[in-house]
Amino acid sequence: MDSYTTLISALMVPILIIGVILIISLWKIYQKAGYQGWEAIVPIYNIYILLKIVGKPWWWLLLMCIPYVGLVWHIWSYNMLSKSFGKTEGFTAGLVLLPFIFFPILAFGDARYLGPFGDKAAFDSYGDKSRFDFEQAK
Repeated sequence: MDSYTTLISALMVPILIIGVILIISLWKIYQKAGYQGWEAIVPIYNIYILLKIVGKPWWWLLLMCIPYVGLVWHIWSYNMLSKSFGKTEGFTAGLVLLPFIFFPILAFGDARYLGPFGDKAAFDSYGDKSRFDFEQAK
């Protein structure tokens, strides 16, 4: 076995462990927000559901696909996710920089889903949470 193969093998185990931790954490976060846990593991659809959790329209998903610009939208959605669970901007920095620590804290800690942006009054008047606020009939 050459050194390259050994290095790859040594890196795969921690990467897989971190991946499993993040999947389990997202599963629990989606359940706390009132969605099915399996929705956290379906590619692309999980981002669509995340946008519903934070109260943003579906077309943000398209913006997240733009190179470099998408990174800003992802960080912004993480900020809204932390606000939706009553956390601060400091927690958002943790979600971005150390997701394998802060996502489990959000999932298994005492954080409760307060609605999009953490606005309880708006969430209580929101009604059907399977729709976005701008889709409500007037």
